[in-house]
Amino acid sequence: MVNGYFIFIAITVIGFYLLDVCGRVLNLSALQPELPDEFTDTFEAEEYAKSQRYTRDGSKFHILEDTVSLVIFLAFWWMGGFRWVDDFARSISSVEIVQGLIFAGVLYLGSQLISLPFELYSTFVIEEKYGFNKTTIGTFLVDQLKGLGLAAALGAPLLAALFWVFGKFGPNAWLYGWGLMTGFSLLMMYLAPQVILPLFNKFKPLEDGELKAAIQTMSEKCQFPLTEVFEIDGSKRSTKSNAFFTGMGKNKKIALYDTLIKNHGTNELVAVLAHEIGHFKKKHIYQTLVLSILQMGVLFFLLGKFLNNPGLFEAFGISAENVSVYGSLIFFMFLFEPVSKLLSVGMMILSRKNEYEADAYAADVTGRPQDLITGLKKLSKDNLSNLTPHPFYVFMNYSHPPMLKRIAALRSL
Repeated sequence: MVNGYFIFIAITVIGFYLLDVCGRVLNLSALQPELPDEFTDTFEAEEYAKSQRYTRDGSKFHILEDTVSLVIFLAFWWMGGFRWVDDFARSISSVEIVQGLIFAGVLYLGSQLISLPFELYSTFVIEEKYGFNKTTIGTFLVDQLKGLGLAAALGAPLLAALFWVFGKFGPNAWLYGWGLMTGFSLLMMYLAPQVILPLFNKFKPLEDGELKAAIQTMSEKCQFPLTEVFEIDGSKRSTKSNAFFTGMGKNKKIALYDTLIKNHGTNELVAVLAHEIGHFKKKHIYQTLVLSILQMGVLFFLLGKFLNNPGLFEAFGISAENVSVYGSLIFFMFLFEPVSKLLSVGMMILSRKNEYEADAYAADVTGRPQDLITGLKKLSKDNLSNLTPHPFYVFMNYSHPPMLKRIAALRSL
C-alpha cells in the first residue's frame, strides 16, 4: 500500500490542508479593528465589528470542517475503505461500467453525508446568527434531494460515458473524453438557465418601470442585446445579494436577486449591470471558457498516462489484478491535485485582472464611477464582507480583488 504514489498523495492532501489553514489564520490576523476611511459613510461601528465577527466565526468553522473531513478521509483511506467499496461494487455487478457507477455513487453519498452536518450548522447557526438565513428546514432538505436527483440524472450518465470511452479507445481515449466533457460543458451553459436554475429559484420577468427601462437603455448603449430581465427570489434562502447573466450567444438574460433590487438604487444597479456587460465586451467570458477547456485537456491527457496504473491502485489498497477504468479516473484526481491547484491560482489571478477591466468599462460607459463605488460598498455592507483580507489569502482564493483595491482603482479613473 505504501509506495511513491501513496507518499505523494498523502503529502499533497495534508500539505494543501495546512496551506489552507495557514491562509485562514493569516486572514484572521489581518483583521483591523479600525473601520477603513473609505467605508465611514457606509458602515456603522457596530456593523463593521459584526462583519469581523462573521469573518472570524466563518474561518474557524471552515478550519474545523476541513480538519474533520481530512481525518475522516485519511482514516477511510488508510483502513482500506476504497478497497471495501470496490469489492462491494464488484459483488453487485460484473459489468465494469455498473461497477464504476456504484463505486463513484457510494463515495459521493459518503462525502455528502459527511458534509451534511456542517451545511446544517453553517446555514442554521452561523448564517442565522448574523441575520442572513431565510431557509427553512423543508427548503434545505428539498434542495438536498434535488441535488442528489441532478447528480443521478446528469452525473451518472456522464460518468458512464467516460468509463465507456476510456475502456474502448485505448491511447486516444483522452481525446474522446476531452471532447465529451467539452460538449457537456457547452450544453450545460445553455440548459442550466432554462432547466436547472428554475428547479431551485423562481424567475419572474422584471416589472415594467424605471429600473427595467434603465437596464434596457444601458444594454442598447453597450450594443448588448438582452432577451429577458428576471428577478429571482433569493430572499427565500438568504438576505445576501447577487446578480448574474445567464445564457450565451443571442440568448442573454439578466438575473437580479430581489434582495439586490430592494437595497440598491437604479443608478447603482445599472452600474453593476454595466460591469457585467464589461465582461462580455472585453471577451472575458469566452477567454475563461477557452482556458477551462484547455485545462480539461491537460487533465485528460495526463489521465491517459496513468490509466490502469498498478502502483496508483496499490496506493489505495487495491491489488494490481483489480485495476479498472473507473478507479483510474477517481484515483487520478488525487494525483492531479497539485496541478489543479496551480491552474486554479492562475485562473484567480486572471479573474482579478478581468474584474478591474470590467469595473473600468462600467465607469466609462456610465460616466459615473461613483455609482459603481456606492453599489460595491453597499454590497460589502449587506454581505458583511471582510474589508481587509490578507494578501496571501487573496492570492490563493479570491476571484475578485479586495473591495478597497477595486474602489481605489475606480477612484483613480
